[in-house]
Amino acid sequence: MAEAYIVEAVRTAGGRRGGKLAGWHPADLGAEVLNALVDRTGVDPAAIDDVIVGCVTQGGEQAFHIGRNIVLASKLPQSVPAVTIDRQCGSSQQAMQFAAQAVMSGTQDLVIAAGVESMTRTPMFSNVSLYAKAGIGEGPVSPRIRERFGVNEFSQFTGAEMIAQKYGFSRDDLDRFALESHRRAAAATQAGAFDREIVAVDVDGDAHRRDEGIRFDATIEGIGQVRTLVEGGVITAANASQVCDGASGVIIANEKAIREHGLTPLARIHNLTVTGGDPVIMLEEPIPATERALKRAGMRIEDIDLYEVNEAFAPVPLAWLKMIGADPARLNVNGGAIALGHPLGASGTKLMATLIHALKARGKRYGLQTMCEGGGLANVTIVEAL
Repeated sequence: MAEAYIVEAVRTAGGRRGGKLAGWHPADLGAEVLNALVDRTGVDPAAIDDVIVGCVTQGGEQAFHIGRNIVLASKLPQSVPAVTIDRQCGSSQQAMQFAAQAVMSGTQDLVIAAGVESMTRTPMFSNVSLYAKAGIGEGPVSPRIRERFGVNEFSQFTGAEMIAQKYGFSRDDLDRFALESHRRAAAATQAGAFDREIVAVDVDGDAHRRDEGIRFDATIEGIGQVRTLVEGGVITAANASQVCDGASGVIIANEKAIREHGLTPLARIHNLTVTGGDPVIMLEEPIPATERALKRAGMRIEDIDLYEVNEAFAPVPLAWLKMIGADPARLNVNGGAIALGHPLGASGTKLMATLIHALKARGKRYGLQTMCEGGGLANVTIVEAL
């Protein structure tokens, strides 16, 4: 079977809700990423076999096949096909894994995996709430599901509180993790660590190239003043990921495409894993998924130089660290979604862009990426920097 290589990985800088990217239609924002990928690699746009796009809230401007619309808004010819997928927060990580499987099988040779989410223009849950307001349907949780799991809805916020309680994390533990995310993101920004991965986009004549959510002056006192989401809880808006607008993408190629197009790979994909678990607690699935990925790859966590574990809520990476026995110094070394934002469907390839460029900058070899996903799912991708 052929190998799968990442030959380019880019992202836009995050935009806060109502912030600098609020004026960008998500199809046009995603198109900027596709254009950057083909420009940086020099690949003939017509040579792209497929475009796989992750997007979570597929309504409004992100409805009617956002993946295809991104291609139509880009410099890629209309002959390039596309598909839109939803694996919740792991959507573009799954897009990347589907792309890798395609080129490994030899059915395709050169595939773009990307993601987009404008959480300003297509707010989270709006594809459910607008139907509810119109009195259409019962919602996504059917009577059979309610009977099986004993809940009326699946809530990521409830799941985050459950994880904090299960693994024994206090409010102070979560707040201190959040502070470290901002400190690492601020230091990375000031050192230019994100410069290579960021695609600048025009905002009123200026190039947007700095993540908007980073609090350079964050303090534990300020984070501690934010109210909890529920009375007696520990989760707050300050120790959870930020609402964010953004797009990201990677080009995946096999050896045949690398030879034919004269490409230089950044990384080789070493392992692809996806698992499903408890949809009620929902967010702890990265733990067994990582264990399975390491076993299948014949590796130990000590073999992994850097890891990106999405900071959907602070207890998620903290529980992962605790149960995997991982080194906190190797986790989210340039900060995570608490500081940088979590643009839902774009976060998968966004984290991969950051991981690969961090490995290259440090001269390290192996990286692991995972994230919790709605429905109790988790993807894990292990890469080897080249």
